[in-house]
Amino acid sequence: MTGPLVVLVGPMGVGKSTVGELLAGRLGTGYRDTDADVVATAGKPIAEIFFDEGEDHFRALERDAVRAAVAEHTGVLSLGGGAVLDESTRALLAGRPVVYLSMDVDEAVKRVGLNTARPLLAVNPRRQWRELMEARRHLYTEVARTVVATDERTPEEVAQAVLDALELPDGAPSGRENTP
Repeated sequence: MTGPLVVLVGPMGVGKSTVGELLAGRLGTGYRDTDADVVATAGKPIAEIFFDEGEDHFRALERDAVRAAVAEHTGVLSLGGGAVLDESTRALLAGRPVVYLSMDVDEAVKRVGLNTARPLLAVNPRRQWRELMEARRHLYTEVARTVVATDERTPEEVAQAVLDALELPDGAPSGRENTP
């Protein structure tokens, strides 16, 4: 099966972009983020898409971005937090090296905070994040080959846990090179 070497899913603020870029560097491959693809296609930030055209329009753009990225990209791919809501996206991810990056609500609030660029968390972020996770956690788990907790881990530690979980070779220098 061709397609991405690693697909990262999980809630907003979990670190998919940061970890994805680290993984791509360590694996010597490219990195792609479907949220960035949506922004490029629409020509405006996600918050503006939600405001101007609504969530349904955003989800359609997201579905198309995921389909294109899975077909074209062979490196590390990060999906937007809500991409797994779409049934066709979940079917597309079946059998692929998908990793669910998880975190608890306290960590989410620390990372995401009151960020108004995240339209689904505009009011009462703690409660809204919990509600989003109740609706999505089982979907993340359904599509994932493995789950990697990010709580109290550095992005480097999370990237290493992903490599270990998927049994991928780490191309980064380890500092243990054999020297005579």
